[in-house]
Amino acid sequence: MLAILLLLGVVVGIAAWWLLQQGLMSKPWLEEAPADEISGRAGAGESPALPAAKVGLWVFLVVAGSLLALFVSAYQMRMNMGDDWRPLPKPTLLWLNTGVLVLGSIALHRAQTAARQGSLDEMRSSLLAGGGCAVAFLVGQLLAWRQLAAAGYALDTNPADAFFYVITAVHGVHVLGGLVALGRTVVTTRRRSLEPERVRLSIELCAIYWHFVLLVWLVLFGLLLLT
Repeated sequence: MLAILLLLGVVVGIAAWWLLQQGLMSKPWLEEAPADEISGRAGAGESPALPAAKVGLWVFLVVAGSLLALFVSAYQMRMNMGDDWRPLPKPTLLWLNTGVLVLGSIALHRAQTAARQGSLDEMRSSLLAGGGCAVAFLVGQLLAWRQLAAAGYALDTNPADAFFYVITAVHGVHVLGGLVALGRTVVTTRRRSLEPERVRLSIELCAIYWHFVLLVWLVLFGLLLLT
């Protein structure tokens, strides 16, 4: 239970820190500014400091983090309920899949940096590299499933086996959803009428999401290894 509370505390703490960095907790009605400056901002149509898409993403990540905490709690509770819990062997392929996911997160970080610097070629190549890593990770997970199934570890063989398949499947769905968003971002960068601000925001959201997906997998993988 303590581990669950710590995990939730970390998720909430990261979200609160990020919101403070974006100025969400500021009080603009208490800030003094010349009237002409205020009217100039309104006339220029300056975008808000905190886009709605970014707020929506962070709300989703907090919800997903809470779901992760529930999975971890259920996993630990069921593991301690009886003697029928027999942990399945962890395929070596899972280590390779973890490395691929790390490389994908690094590629998205490079794409975000390239977008800020205006390097379109590096940005596109990094996005494609990140997408390739995501596909490789999903294929690797399916191969790990096949290895376990061939060895006699099926979904209904043991509670530990069932939890492994469910946890990895839920995480795979999140990776697949991120891959769809990444594909849309790649299509956006191919358009002639390229809006730099929109592209940078889209890539930043993808990078944040992939860093979160990597963090979730490291937590889940560590849980599977330790138990």
